[in-house]
Amino acid sequence: MDLQTLTYIVVGFTFALYIGIAIWSRAGSTKEFYVAGGGIHPVANGMATAADWMSAASFISMAGMIAFMGYGGSVFLMGWTGGFVILAMLLAPYLRKYGKFTVPEFIGDRFYSKAARAVAVVCLIICSVTYVIGQMKGIGVAFSRFLEVSYETGLLVGMVIVFFYAVLGGMKGITYTQIAQYCVLILAYTIPAIFISLQLTGNPLPQLGLGSTLSGTDTFLLDRLDQTVTELGFKEYTTDVRLSTLNMFAYTLSLMVGTAGLPHVIIRFFTVPKVRDARSSAGWALVFIAVLYTTAPAVGAMARYNIMNTVEPEPGQYLAYEERPQWFKNWEKTGLLGYTDKNGDGLIQYSANKETNELTKVDNDILVLANPEIAKLPNWVIALVAAGGLAAALSTAAGLLLAISSAISHDLLKGMLTPDIDEKQELMASRVAMAAAIAGAGYLGFNPPGFAAGTVALAFGLAASSIFPALMMGIFSKRVNKEGAIAGMVAGIGVTLLYVFQHKGIMFIQGTEFLGSMSPNWFMGIEPNAFGCIGAIVNFVVAFAVSSVTKEVPDEVQELVENIRVPAGAGMAQHH
Repeated sequence: MDLQTLTYIVVGFTFALYIGIAIWSRAGSTKEFYVAGGGIHPVANGMATAADWMSAASFISMAGMIAFMGYGGSVFLMGWTGGFVILAMLLAPYLRKYGKFTVPEFIGDRFYSKAARAVAVVCLIICSVTYVIGQMKGIGVAFSRFLEVSYETGLLVGMVIVFFYAVLGGMKGITYTQIAQYCVLILAYTIPAIFISLQLTGNPLPQLGLGSTLSGTDTFLLDRLDQTVTELGFKEYTTDVRLSTLNMFAYTLSLMVGTAGLPHVIIRFFTVPKVRDARSSAGWALVFIAVLYTTAPAVGAMARYNIMNTVEPEPGQYLAYEERPQWFKNWEKTGLLGYTDKNGDGLIQYSANKETNELTKVDNDILVLANPEIAKLPNWVIALVAAGGLAAALSTAAGLLLAISSAISHDLLKGMLTPDIDEKQELMASRVAMAAAIAGAGYLGFNPPGFAAGTVALAFGLAASSIFPALMMGIFSKRVNKEGAIAGMVAGIGVTLLYVFQHKGIMFIQGTEFLGSMSPNWFMGIEPNAFGCIGAIVNFVVAFAVSSVTKEVPDEVQELVENIRVPAGAGMAQHH
């Protein structure tokens, strides 16, 4: 069976599965729509959380970033997994004990202010919309190649699929769909990695293959890769830092605290029956995540080696463009891989020198999807990878859209603007809000600000600078009051957005950046994607400073904080 037919069958089967699950688990109440009824088993919730969190950035883009950044790409591994530990230990159990539906609801109650809740809603929407743009980029990239349609058409098809299972099922449908999506994406990621590791090193475990010798030689894979990239003028793969040590530290910290502040992940811990289950499901999620994250460095290194080996089989011998392999032709059609014959010799000369480099475009986001084709793996593996990439993007997009819609319907409408609406009206408002969010996210996805992982890193920075500090101070400080919390959130996300927009463009629109992306304009050499940790520091400082010169927190709110911290006596999730 040819690759195209097989891809349609595999991807079509997975889509039918997702929509079938959505119809089977259709939400009939707001509790089922927001928190899946509050009765999800911690292992199942851990698997759904892993799929929710491992987005297109993790599946499609992270290994590509590692492949081209080398050691500097480790910021994604350390930041995203380290943040999950912070979330499991410091936030998830306490927020689950609180027992409400959404993050803004907790912030509104803890800081006894509808204004604080409204600010939290705005912060949540800004973070989630930025994040979902990255998922839409991943959906467009995967569809454009494997279904041989344009990027725009792929994006529209993905929007329709998300609309069906997210709007119908809410959190209940999304949870069970994400369990299926985790199984698809983890098989799609690890099976090709095992094949490629066996091909290159003879070791079936990619994690061990990364540190093994190349088959039939005494040369280690990483040593050979270092030698190859340095001969072509690139920095050494295993030692190349991301701009500077300080920037790497800031990037890692920003991703860590951003992970712990992501609303679409936090609301997953409201779906389990007990407080203990919240911490347990976070632990299970970390186990499921680790399977992919320990494989990613090997995938990145092996993909980079395979590409270098394809265009330059022997030192100084370049591949003739007319003899380029089929995978090269396939990705050229998408516009994500480009070649320019600068010297007219018909050879593909790849180097770090921009003047002589003829492989003019290699989009980071294509590497994982192209890897099975580059390694000449069977067609069914390539089709499985297509389904996995789409599963990763769709699962996170659904979780983000639910967070956006619940913030609008539950926090803005029910919580502040129209508190008298009944449950049926609130459920309808949730679905309308989600449909609008899908349309808005798709529109922004047509002009993404960069690679999927880079765009997602911006979202993490925005969550780090706004939501994470408010949650931490809300749980662990009885001194921070409503004035301090509001000022902190506004200052944190304000300074981060200002920094990002002045280098990336206002709302990421090219041509509106008023300082450009020039590194001399970066604060202490910290790039925009890593600035979230600075915004978080500003948030904490402003919140404590304002709280110290305004009224103390009321006694009943201090008692609420004390109660949240006590591990015993937590009830079921409150029904609204």
